[in-house]
Parts: sequence; C-alpha cells; structure tokens
Amino acid sequence: MKEDFLRRPRSLAEWSADALRVVGIIGVGVALIWLVPTDAGIAALALPALMLPRALGLRGGLDLAVCVTVLVAAWSNVLDLYRTIPGWDLLVHLVCTGVLTIIAALILTRADVVAMTRDGGARPRTPLVLAPLVALALSAVWEMVEWLGWAYLSDEIFVTYQDTIGDMVFGGIGGIAAGVILASSSLTRAHSTGDVAGSTSRSRAGGT
Repeated sequence: MKEDFLRRPRSLAEWSADALRVVGIIGVGVALIWLVPTDAGIAALALPALMLPRALGLRGGLDLAVCVTVLVAAWSNVLDLYRTIPGWDLLVHLVCTGVLTIIAALILTRADVVAMTRDGGARPRTPLVLAPLVALALSAVWEMVEWLGWAYLSDEIFVTYQDTIGDMVFGGIGGIAAGVILASSSLTRAHSTGDVAGSTSRSRAGGT
C-alpha cells in the first residue's frame, strides 16, 4: 500500500484524481474559514475516502470516479443540494454506495476476509451475492451517521423514516451494480517494470 500511495501518477486519470485530492484538502480549509464548523467536518470526513483509492492502487479511471463521487457527495451536503434538487439524494446514494462497496470489497479481499474481486481470485457469483449485502450494511451505517448528526450536531440534517428507507433501497441497487463491476473488471492498476524493479531493489536493500 505504501508503494502505491507514494507512486508517481502516470496517466491523465491518475493526475486528475490527485488534483481532486488536493481540491478536497483545500476545501476543508475553505470550509473552516468561510463556512460553519459542521460543513468543515463534512468536508474533512471525505478525506480518508479520497486517499484510500491511491493507497489501494486502483486503476486510474476508477480512482478518478471514486474521487469525483466522494467530493460530490460531501459538497452536496455542504451546498444543501439534497434538499434543493429533487431525487439528487437518491442518485448520490446509489452511486456513492456502489463506489464505497467496491472499495470495501477490495479491502476485504486484501485482508483475506473473503475474496470479492476478480484480481483476488473470486468466483463471479461471489461479488454478485455479497456486494449488495455489503452495500446495505454501508447504507445502514450511513443512515446511523446522519441520525447521530441530526440528534447531536444539527437539527437541519434531514432525517425521516421514508428518507432512510429510500436511501437504503438505492444503496442496495448501487451494490448490485458494484457486484457486476467486481465480477467482470480488474480494479487495480498494472505495475510497470519500473515499479517492480524499484520494489525489488528496496526489498534487497532491506534484507539481511
């Protein structure tokens, strides 16, 4: 993970994803200076999700898609788009939950909990079954966080029974889409000869 996180970007998608990470960091500062502390907290919560794709070595296009999705989800809250644009909340839940499910699947695979990626040797039917379940679990956590924010931070956070169920339904649909992607696509970038050589030389230098 360290080597992937510190690698130099090679493609336009990788450069763009890194640029969005910088935008995310700057956004926290902007929110701290010009907006309310709650907005700064929301912007800051997006930072780990922005950094994970690079640390996991995701392919450039998928890395960029994750960064765009996470920033849109966070700043839609800051800019109150969930209230002002009909259906926007459901669309973001569908896409964002699907993206986070892919990240979670890769982490579970790397941690040897369960193989859910094609790169990790999973059978195609495994992510098709497990990804929607992971997505529903993530949706439940998301709704719990929203409720905690409503209960202890701001009563302006929109929380109702109908909203919660609708968000989880669309999150589950995002999980179905994530399962199809996991079953059919490679997630991680191909390591170049330079990457392999650099990793080998570092291993030899640290060996006994």
